[in-house]
Amino acid sequence: FVRDIIEINLSYIGPISLHAKVDDKYQYSCENKDLRVHGWICKDPTVGFWQITPSNEFRSGGLSKQNLTSHVGPYNLAMFLSAHYAGEDLVLKLQPNEPWKKVFGPIFMYLNSVSDENDPLHLWEDAKNQVFKRSSHFCKLCLCGTGTTWRRWILAKRMQADADGYFSINNIRCGSYNLYAWVPGFIGDYQHDVFITITAGCDIDLGGLVFKPPRDGPTLWEIGIPDRSSAEFYIPDPDPKYINKLYVNHPDRFRQYGLWERYADLYPDKDLVYTVGVSDYRKDWFFAQVTRKLSDDTYQGTTWQIKFKLDLVDPSGSYTLRLALATAHISELQAWTFKIIVLVNDPKTSSPLFSTGVIGHDNTIARHGIHGLYRLYNVEVPCTQLVNGNNTIFLTQTMASSDAPALQGIMYDYIRFEGPSSSNSKKQTGFV
Repeated sequence: FVRDIIEINLSYIGPISLHAKVDDKYQYSCENKDLRVHGWICKDPTVGFWQITPSNEFRSGGLSKQNLTSHVGPYNLAMFLSAHYAGEDLVLKLQPNEPWKKVFGPIFMYLNSVSDENDPLHLWEDAKNQVFKRSSHFCKLCLCGTGTTWRRWILAKRMQADADGYFSINNIRCGSYNLYAWVPGFIGDYQHDVFITITAGCDIDLGGLVFKPPRDGPTLWEIGIPDRSSAEFYIPDPDPKYINKLYVNHPDRFRQYGLWERYADLYPDKDLVYTVGVSDYRKDWFFAQVTRKLSDDTYQGTTWQIKFKLDLVDPSGSYTLRLALATAHISELQAWTFKIIVLVNDPKTSSPLFSTGVIGHDNTIARHGIHGLYRLYNVEVPCTQLVNGNNTIFLTQTMASSDAPALQGIMYDYIRFEGPSSSNSKKQTGFV
């Protein structure tokens, strides 16, 4: 059986020119939903070598799970089962004598060529056209889910709804199933109330499914976009000695090597401070809360501050801080709330209002990704922790071990601060 990763490494040995100072396999990663065709073009002779994946149903981790596509040099990778950008949660674990079957693939290898006078990019267009031709030749793979939380299931059948929210799932094995979903732009997960039982030849119409995202009160402020990614935050320019010109002014500029080191460059002595209503998360919220490297080559955890103003604290109930994380790697996030008037008290000497404990083995930061496994934490903030006027929330990433400390850290997806549920402005919205 497959323990972790199977790679198919095939290569065409020929001239290749990489106009970059840093090039590694993680810079070619992409999400499963986009991993349909990838490969290489050689100009002498003008040939293309492509890998086409007609269906991604056999892949673990869901449509947004990132996987490798190519290695450095003209290598194509077929990632069948991978813990990249997820860690131990997606490593297959079998009990003694546990029966297990799974089909990996199909994977289609395609080579093409053009005459010397033709544009080599015709090879790429031809390879993309082959995706639609080959997809019709392969059946859908139907696998049932098992595991602890649905985003971490090794065996699952996943799909994406259309623009109007409609979906259908065909060719499902007989059995009982859960149905889970999430909606871009909203925090939390949808879970169907009852199991869905599939029998031979059945056609089940589930009707309209209503998803009510978690909410306890009105939004007082928010940072970021709830899309399970940290891509909307500030992504710095790379160190010139690490730059890959492929990603200059590119939508995936986060693929540049060594961006985590830029935090210490931008914040050499003090940590990030974000002021609600003044700061802009696109410019002022660093894409990853990492450790800071000190002058003696040691590392320390970092504490970020969110400053905000409450004109009048509502004493009728608690406030809610929602922390959605896009990824975590050997990290521990702690949260405090402190009144500005007592800021002389060092938050590190006080008991945190909330702590995640040590979480994550996604290793997304080292692999130039922008998200790994999604995590949502809902923190109750007693009104007694707040004051009329200026308040501060401290977010501390405490971990800084000697084992690759520079790569420890978290990426935020979205942060929201809600008022008490008793407020007249509370809204509870359902999405169909």
